[in-house]
Amino acid sequence: MHASTTRRPKALRYSVALGACLGAAPAFAAGLGVGVEIPRLDVAEYHRPYVAVWLERADTTVASTLSVWYDVKLKNAEGTKWLKDMRQWWRRTGRDLALPIDGVTGATRPVGKHQLQFTEGTQPFARLPAGNYKLVVEAAREVGGRELVTIPFAWPAAKGEQLRAKGSSELGEVTLDLKP
Repeated sequence: MHASTTRRPKALRYSVALGACLGAAPAFAAGLGVGVEIPRLDVAEYHRPYVAVWLERADTTVASTLSVWYDVKLKNAEGTKWLKDMRQWWRRTGRDLALPIDGVTGATRPVGKHQLQFTEGTQPFARLPAGNYKLVVEAAREVGGRELVTIPFAWPAAKGEQLRAKGSSELGEVTLDLKP
């Protein structure tokens, strides 16, 4: 007697193989890559800056808050008290938000370059209607200054490209990688 084998119909074998190949293919979704540099400052008393990153429509309304860095570990949510020092973000949307926001708020960051990635259609980067927007990055530092850097862009991106802007005090280079 010969060994029992399970025979699958050819169509099923091929569809399973095709499905495995398609599942292994990378998904290419539109998105944004944001780079934020926190510069090293030569000051007597240094505190890490609070930073807000958001997208603004052409009429200056907020399309989406992408990231907010602040001292989340202070007792009694004391860190939220200083968010209003990021004046533009606070006036446009911050005061209306219930913080912390999962996936958006996080701890302050040290000196260096920090990368953020956002895929369209996933929180906090909702689907944007076609149009002109600005990436806005605002930083405010205790016993320090405040700075705002903007990068205008059109969405959806026609091609992959990197746009740059540079702060002069509280922020270093800010980059925006558009992914069609």
